[in-house]
Amino acid sequence: MKLTTIDTGFFKLDGGAMFGVVPKSIWQRYNPADDNNMCSWAMRCLLVEDGDRKILIDTGIGDKQDERFFGYFYLHGEDTLIRSLSRAGLDPEDITDVILTHLHFDHVGGAVKKDGDEFCLTFPNATYWSNEQHWEWAINPNPREKASFLTENIIPILDSGQLGFIEEGVSPFKNIKFYWVNGHTEGMMLPIISIDEKKVAFVADLLPSIGHLPIPYVMSYDTQPLLTLKEKEKFLKVALENDYLLFFEHDPKNECCSLEQTIKGIREKEVNALSALLTS
Repeated sequence: MKLTTIDTGFFKLDGGAMFGVVPKSIWQRYNPADDNNMCSWAMRCLLVEDGDRKILIDTGIGDKQDERFFGYFYLHGEDTLIRSLSRAGLDPEDITDVILTHLHFDHVGGAVKKDGDEFCLTFPNATYWSNEQHWEWAINPNPREKASFLTENIIPILDSGQLGFIEEGVSPFKNIKFYWVNGHTEGMMLPIISIDEKKVAFVADLLPSIGHLPIPYVMSYDTQPLLTLKEKEKFLKVALENDYLLFFEHDPKNECCSLEQTIKGIREKEVNALSALLTS
């Protein structure tokens, strides 16, 4: 098995929204804001090569939206999904599976591309994996999340016939299990990958960055923030007990970390690239 980080660039979101009730005087130590209170965030995906399967976890924001849409998010950086896959020696046609932790636009946008006036799958030979609970939540969105669930990111996957649903407690992958959480959005799945004697947890939006390890640091985007508090506390205990390496999708600087118990709670121990922590 081989794990490869797939960088797809950066975008900006309001720092206050990303840290919820935590004061700016505290959160800006983790991710300083610009003059508009906007902070840079990564859109970091993960490639899992396991035998004949080439599995991509999340897909970034993509490039099919118009300038007005992208103008809200200040995309920057040189990396793109396709360019990073190419550096890993793969073409889109090589991907056999796409795991979508959830269907917010910054996680699923790259799964669909625009060809002329038509939307089609970026990975034509892949099965796209979600779950029925989250899928129903996304296609019938509540007003709070509606702007994050874009029809053009979702319906082409359904129409393709390449959509698969994962059931809780069951995995279609030999070396990947899923940890389910509902505080950020209903039915978000966190892949837990077993590689050699280690486990890597792709923590998606439960823990967007190292700066979100403290339990009260919860995004305003979460639909059920009090539930997120409980889910974070429970997950971090499981992660510490099982020596998980946490892989951060949105942390602009820190790709991965191990954990330790401190007097302030569970915090990062060793911070490094995933490749370095897997060989340490």
